[in-house]
Amino acid sequence: MKRFVYVNDDESSQDLYCDNRISNRKYTVLNFLPKNLWEQFSRFMNQYFLLIACLQLWALITPVNPASTWGPLIFIFAVSASKEAWDDYNRYLSDKKANEKGVWVVRRGIKQHIQAQDIRVGNIVWFRENDEVPCDLVLIGTSDPQGLCYIETAALDGETDLKTRVIPPACMGIDPELLHKIKGVIECPSPDKDIRRFDANMRLFPPFIDNDVCSLTIKNTILQSCYLRNTEWACGVAVYTGNETKLGMSRGIPEPKLTAVDAMIDKLTGAIFVFQIVVVIVLGIAGNVWKDTEARKQWYVQYPDEGPWYELLVIPLRFELLCSIMIPISIKVSLDLVKGLYAKFIDWDDQMVEQETGIRAHAANTAISEDLGQVEYILTDKTGTLTENKMIFRRCCIRDIFYGNETGDALKDVELLDAVAKSSPDVVMFLTVMAICNTVIPMQSKTGAILYKAQSQDEDALVHAAAQLHMIFANKNANIIDIRFHGSVIQYEVLETLEFTSDRKRMSVVVKDCRNGNIFLLSKGADEAVLPYARAGQQKRIFTEAIEQYSQIGLRTLCLASRELKEDEYQAWSVMYKEASSTLVDREWRIAEVCQRLEHDFEVLGVTAIEDRLQDGVPETIETLRKAGINFWMLTGDKQNTAIQIALSCNFISPEPKGQLLLIDGRTEGEICRSLERVLLTMKITASEPKDLAFVIDGWALEIALRHYRKAFTELAILSRTAICCRVTPSQKAQLVELLKSCDYRTLAIGDGGNDVRMIQQADIGVGISGREGLQAARAADYSIGKFRFLKRLILVHGRYSYNRTAFLSQYSFYKSLLICFIQIFFSFISGVSGTSLFNSISLMAFNVFYTSIPVLLSVLDKDLSEGTVMQHPQILFYCQAGRILNPSTFAGWFGRSLFHAIVVFFISIHAYANEKSEMEELSMVALSGCIWLQAFVVALETNSFTILQHLAIWGNLVAFYIINWIFSAIPSSGMYTIMFRLCGQPCYWITMFLIVAAGMGPILALKYFRYTYRPSKINTLQQAERMGGPILSLGSIEPQSRSVEKDVSTLSITQPKTRNPVYEPLLSDSPNSTRRSFGPGTPFDFFQSQSRLSSSKEL
Repeated sequence: MKRFVYVNDDESSQDLYCDNRISNRKYTVLNFLPKNLWEQFSRFMNQYFLLIACLQLWALITPVNPASTWGPLIFIFAVSASKEAWDDYNRYLSDKKANEKGVWVVRRGIKQHIQAQDIRVGNIVWFRENDEVPCDLVLIGTSDPQGLCYIETAALDGETDLKTRVIPPACMGIDPELLHKIKGVIECPSPDKDIRRFDANMRLFPPFIDNDVCSLTIKNTILQSCYLRNTEWACGVAVYTGNETKLGMSRGIPEPKLTAVDAMIDKLTGAIFVFQIVVVIVLGIAGNVWKDTEARKQWYVQYPDEGPWYELLVIPLRFELLCSIMIPISIKVSLDLVKGLYAKFIDWDDQMVEQETGIRAHAANTAISEDLGQVEYILTDKTGTLTENKMIFRRCCIRDIFYGNETGDALKDVELLDAVAKSSPDVVMFLTVMAICNTVIPMQSKTGAILYKAQSQDEDALVHAAAQLHMIFANKNANIIDIRFHGSVIQYEVLETLEFTSDRKRMSVVVKDCRNGNIFLLSKGADEAVLPYARAGQQKRIFTEAIEQYSQIGLRTLCLASRELKEDEYQAWSVMYKEASSTLVDREWRIAEVCQRLEHDFEVLGVTAIEDRLQDGVPETIETLRKAGINFWMLTGDKQNTAIQIALSCNFISPEPKGQLLLIDGRTEGEICRSLERVLLTMKITASEPKDLAFVIDGWALEIALRHYRKAFTELAILSRTAICCRVTPSQKAQLVELLKSCDYRTLAIGDGGNDVRMIQQADIGVGISGREGLQAARAADYSIGKFRFLKRLILVHGRYSYNRTAFLSQYSFYKSLLICFIQIFFSFISGVSGTSLFNSISLMAFNVFYTSIPVLLSVLDKDLSEGTVMQHPQILFYCQAGRILNPSTFAGWFGRSLFHAIVVFFISIHAYANEKSEMEELSMVALSGCIWLQAFVVALETNSFTILQHLAIWGNLVAFYIINWIFSAIPSSGMYTIMFRLCGQPCYWITMFLIVAAGMGPILALKYFRYTYRPSKINTLQQAERMGGPILSLGSIEPQSRSVEKDVSTLSITQPKTRNPVYEPLLSDSPNSTRRSFGPGTPFDFFQSQSRLSSSKEL
């Protein structure tokens, strides 16, 4: 689809496209209630509770007042709706501020001041320095004589460095006084969200130009939310407005991510629901049997006249309502609340602040903090993520001479400085390419010094290095470049710029030497994008050796090349290039094809080597997280040797004798197939040996493996703890994340640039680093941090605590609901299995929402171990990865505890108060009091680190229970009149409470004592050491039992592996290796086992 924008024509585009009104609101005043209710009732649990609440309205079957269900339901829905309403109101205020901002536009040939929301497509919009751009514009004029302007795009991509934009050639030379009279048409694509691409054409009408077509690119646009900087004024034509701007199109609600804990809670909820149905059926049958046999013997029992539907519906539905409390109605709100607090703990963590920049860690996604504690694979970018992204020119090879090898700094190499002083032709041409072949903009500072604005750190390093070697990029005026060398000024005219793409892996410029009119093609790029296109007969061996040598010490390499063009050759090519540049369909592909026709027969000039240092703390962070059982994959666009050396420096791979590095390579599909066979066989053979294997693969081999041998490559991924993937594209990064997710691994992807966004969004957890490449990755991520080293604390401290706390809260929520439900069931057997409720409506309504919620919510403050101990002993993260704290087995323990406590509370209360002098209300209050006392002691027992707030919550909540019930007991119409006063005055009541607590907690305390004393887990051992104040020197081994992988997974024929030079990594005795999945058939219990996938060879 195309869009035709008529410039400065108030009639043509008036009603075709939307105005510039921005609306990020989710609701309106009229649709808020129905839309919000629809969203809330789209969840199964809410539908379930609504059905229960509606059934409560049927007086014949409800055992309690309907308010006991409707009250909590309305409260919970109101809390959720209030949050949505508040967020939407803030969005409305933000939209209103943007929409009512004043702007200048051209209407009917004159400038008018209007609100931003009234801008129409085709209007010419004027704005001044520091103004925010109100919509997407095609630039047509600026205050700069060269037609340039500078913009800040931080709101779009997070990059704070200024970018240049230029008016199209068709608008060059137009008098600023005539800009408001321009007429023409812009042919552009339909709105999209790609902020780096704009393939369009412009045609101005006479008298400005004679209908020539002028191609437009993203460099001719200024997008909404950018700011004009260092430019007095600019104006442009509105092409996209309102929510159709590129920023507006990119706004949207991301797909919600389901954590492993949430998935397990959903499955446990399903299991409880099935159990509830079974109980309802059994009690319904029992109730009908008792009615037909025993009830008729009791003259005082009166059943209504029933039809055949009574036995089938009424009694079972009555028990369904009675048992509906099995699924806690407050669990969703409780989990949302504590997850929000987890996110705030990350935001408030002063130990995750980058001191140099002041950047804090930030949790953009508040729903997945517990997944941080279950990460099994980390996939990381290299440049800017593991490294500083501060490029320093270190060495170079020009023709056949190496510079900087002895000193480690080519800029101080005497031989190179001497060659520069003598104006060696080879060196001069090499430095010319370094200075010219880029998109850098030189600017004069107030002191007269030259400042370079570069979008690439590599280009910045090369231009600065060339300047230090006296080849100074001094000025750029339109297409004329001034180079100063040894006091003289050399001018070049830039005819075309062939920009870098991830497919071409090189950039080139076509320049004309203004001294003699000679035309040159200057190129720089990756070795595989330059050396294969060298002229026939040129000796390339020396450059290959240089690249190998530099990459062996972890330096980034680029090849520089040039080619002299004939005038007629350039002119013929230029026609094809302009034609490709003006097409609207597949423009990028067409341009790449035309570029290829020029970029060949290079004269390779040499190789540059740039250093990108590791960030502080990276090796220690990776080593610690590997001890925690987390596997690491490095995904980088760098060369293989460079990636390997960085991996060695980062502790991905260690020297001999316990590690081995295996290479998957080949020039053809067959060679890659055989290489994959050998590596896979080696992995299988050594699977039972104490070796830590890793493999290396490049982008070409990876593409073949994923396309034709995906199953075998998947098996290889499962067997290897470490992988180094080099020369990979952004799409391949995302494919590798998807591959590991398909194997049911929890993945975390971390990166810092725009090329990492797809990988970050694809992973279960995305982490962005707020670095030199801007905030694009950080904004797309679930979490953002200032440096890679903070990942250790994010996972080990925040991830582990969040998982432990959520595991306790969710299981405890089910426990307290099941406790009340079981007591109700037991009471049914002494009340004629009639579905009568022991507890009154107020007690049932308050139990889950008020009486027991506050203490458990304060579990967000609980820490089973101190932060220091957790960081020193990362092996204990295995308990979270393996789902040891929340799984069917642990849930069964809480289920059994609720059943046991229900038995204790019910039978002790019955024996104490089941006599002819006791009222049912007294028995009900005694049983409820026993539940509240048990809750307090259970929470106290399960709390590891007490604070004043937790003491207040536990024991203050117990006091509040009595105060509330004393108040109700003082109200004659409450149905509880004088009940609590009478009970508290009876010694029998307090003895009953003591017996309930003693009988209920005694066995649990004994069991815990036995476990802590005779079968302590590693966590118990650390807890005892903390209490005693002694150090733990070794925890022994916490290793899950490895699973064998079936031999027939790969359809490849296995051949004998070749001997290779191994690179070894030591096995860490305390490091829990991640379990390797079996592709064999599963068991029925796997439905509940997904989060407890790891098993241990020892009892932990």
